[in-house]
Amino acid sequence: LMFTLIEEILIVSLICILFLIHARSALVAIFVLPTGVLITITAMYVMDLNANIMSLGGIAIAIGVMVDSSIIMVENAHKHLERERHRISQGETPRLRAQVITDAAIEVAPSLFFALLIITVSFLPIFALGEQSGRLFKPLAYTKTFSMMAGAVLAITIIPVLMVYFISEQVVPKTISLTRRLFTYGAVIAGPALVLAFVPLSQLEPYRWWIIPGWIVLSGLLILPQKIIDEHRNPISRFLEWIYNPAFALVMRFRWLTILAAIALMASTLYPLQKLGSEFMPPLEEGDLLYMPTTDPGISAMKARELLQQTDKLIMQFPEVQNVLGKIGRAETATDPAPLTMIETTITLHRDKDKWRKIPVARFWKNWPAFLRTPASNWFPDTRPITIDELTYGYDWPDGTHVPGLNEVMQIPGLTNAWTMPIKTRIDMLSTGIKTPIGIKVMGSDLEKLSEISNLIAGVVKTAEGVGAYTVSAFAEKSVGGNYLDIRINRDEIARYGLTIADVQDVIMSAMGGMNVTQTIEGLERYPVNVRYPHELRDNLPALKRALVPTPTGAQIPLGQLASLSIHKGPPMVKSENARLTSWVYVDITGIDIGTYVKNAQRAVNEAVQLPAGYSIIWSGQYEYMQAAKKRLMVVVPLAGVLIVLLLYMATHSWLRVCIVMLAVPFSLVGAIWFLYFLDYNLSLAVWVGVIALAGLDAETGLVMLLYLDNSFERFRDEGRMRNTDDLWHAIHDGAVKRIRPKTMTVFAIFAGLLPLLWATGAGADTMRRLAVPMIGGVGTSFILELLIYPVIFYMAKRVAMRRVFRAQLSDSRIVEEAS
Repeated sequence: LMFTLIEEILIVSLICILFLIHARSALVAIFVLPTGVLITITAMYVMDLNANIMSLGGIAIAIGVMVDSSIIMVENAHKHLERERHRISQGETPRLRAQVITDAAIEVAPSLFFALLIITVSFLPIFALGEQSGRLFKPLAYTKTFSMMAGAVLAITIIPVLMVYFISEQVVPKTISLTRRLFTYGAVIAGPALVLAFVPLSQLEPYRWWIIPGWIVLSGLLILPQKIIDEHRNPISRFLEWIYNPAFALVMRFRWLTILAAIALMASTLYPLQKLGSEFMPPLEEGDLLYMPTTDPGISAMKARELLQQTDKLIMQFPEVQNVLGKIGRAETATDPAPLTMIETTITLHRDKDKWRKIPVARFWKNWPAFLRTPASNWFPDTRPITIDELTYGYDWPDGTHVPGLNEVMQIPGLTNAWTMPIKTRIDMLSTGIKTPIGIKVMGSDLEKLSEISNLIAGVVKTAEGVGAYTVSAFAEKSVGGNYLDIRINRDEIARYGLTIADVQDVIMSAMGGMNVTQTIEGLERYPVNVRYPHELRDNLPALKRALVPTPTGAQIPLGQLASLSIHKGPPMVKSENARLTSWVYVDITGIDIGTYVKNAQRAVNEAVQLPAGYSIIWSGQYEYMQAAKKRLMVVVPLAGVLIVLLLYMATHSWLRVCIVMLAVPFSLVGAIWFLYFLDYNLSLAVWVGVIALAGLDAETGLVMLLYLDNSFERFRDEGRMRNTDDLWHAIHDGAVKRIRPKTMTVFAIFAGLLPLLWATGAGADTMRRLAVPMIGGVGTSFILELLIYPVIFYMAKRVAMRRVFRAQLSDSRIVEEAS
């Protein structure tokens, strides 16, 4: 977080310096960043929120947005000071600089405050999420909300005060002599630098020669004179206007064609939207793997141990694996219901990616000369480590050679593989009981029938068109198939020898199952001593029949003479859910998203499997989370939309303006959807959270654009320059083309805050990328389309209103003439 904060401070400072050519103004803009983050961390401490991937992710995606308000404030102050200089040059009475800056802040503060408030409200649907999705994203929503609220409050309270002090050409007044000014500069800049050069700094000693230049730069920015340059003299502003001006003229000339083109562009998103898959969450890479195969019922303890050792040895052959820890059966605790048929192997992978196998990557510079290839390869290596998916399922070399993965090596008869991650699996099994991405729960009243249906469904998903090619494994849990030993005591026989039922059962219990008879004490440790028959007397049915039962007369009678022993099949484990018996099918998939797979699998199962009356199927696993989150969002998102519309109306006092601002949402979805399509990302809850955050950003950018258009229109009208539609065109040109600088600055700040998330690596990076991608793509297209579409719509609406006013004025003048 500290690195991200420093990175963002430097980027925002650079943006302000390049666009405003006034370094001291950058200090005002970046003040929001450390202060807002500090307020957010304080709120986290008060609410007892942990610093984790999601909570820190909320701050990360807010950093680029929370500074927008201060950037707009600072830029508007520069514009008002520029207009004040032009007004004074025309001979008008000068005003106090503090008053000019106050007027600049008042002009944009209401819109900025409402924009940041709308961004805060847009995250309300996240707070309505429950269960796993709520636990995942509520910390992010809290920290994002805290950050935006801090930015909103700082923008309308402290930022205007800082602008009065820092947005100036001279900090040291010109009224004092040049000698005293130079002495002041030297005392403030050089004096502390000399002190820092010689005083002991204890723990900061290694950073001494970083602190001294830092102080010189900072103090220089604070105290040295800096001229405030007009916007039209800024080369970057002139370049932006040079690009935007012909595009503005073109769309204003072909207005209806522009609107039709925008509609066609929005309609084009239907194609990528149909191609996007769906999933609950992107894979949160934990750095480790969990191998959870299932064996057939009836496996012996000795064979299970042998199988576990074999799988561990095979897994350890892979160079990416650091160590393996396998377990089969259940631990000695009531909270672990795992049967002997379930293996759990935790695979710890090397954190150092240099120890992983690497595969070649095609680079654009491969045909360049050697002197250019060498530096390019340092920045863009021609090899990369394999991914966890490639480790699990194998990969291909460029020549077509296939390298098998863990799943292909672990094809052992009697084992059905399932690959997942440790923490994720524990959460899934606690929530739904399903250890694979998809689970199919068959419910009914008869175990035999449930077993038949489950096996049939497993066969369908393995072979059906549209799902079979993507099914790594499909294992129908055995509702029957366990081996049970029944001992039926013959009452007539035991009566003949003077035995009771309890006498025979005691022998069965102690000889077969074992009985604790005492305990041994080893220092402070105590161990129970269990006595039972040795293995050779109880490991098969004939041996059990020869087990001896003592009688009161001292005779030893074989158990086979006193009871009948038989083995029959039965359920290894009886599961029930909602008071109904259930059988589960575990399905592991690869190469396809969960939503598409389940849709195809449901169609295939419905066609191939006829359920008897009283039986039903429930699709569980991550698909169950998706449905629960979708159900909640379908209710809460429209409510949040209504609140946003009401806030927009409170900010603009016009339903027309509300509609214009809301157009930014479909404009932004164009970029968001196409960007997701190009990166081959699925629609997930993380993506939808990014889209929700994007909706708030749209409101901000739309309000700011509309504010500049309105301000230009009002200023032209107050100056008496709004006489016809040509004047309206020039007013819109002034509000759009001449105010391109602040809009570009805010978009650059947003990009600077979000783009680093695209190259993030490590745990949680996949989720952060899904959050950032719709925001990056959406802000990009929203910015371009707002620059081109908003002026057209504003012009058409204002022209209709002006014609009504002109007709009313003409009618009034005719009435006056007739009356006279």
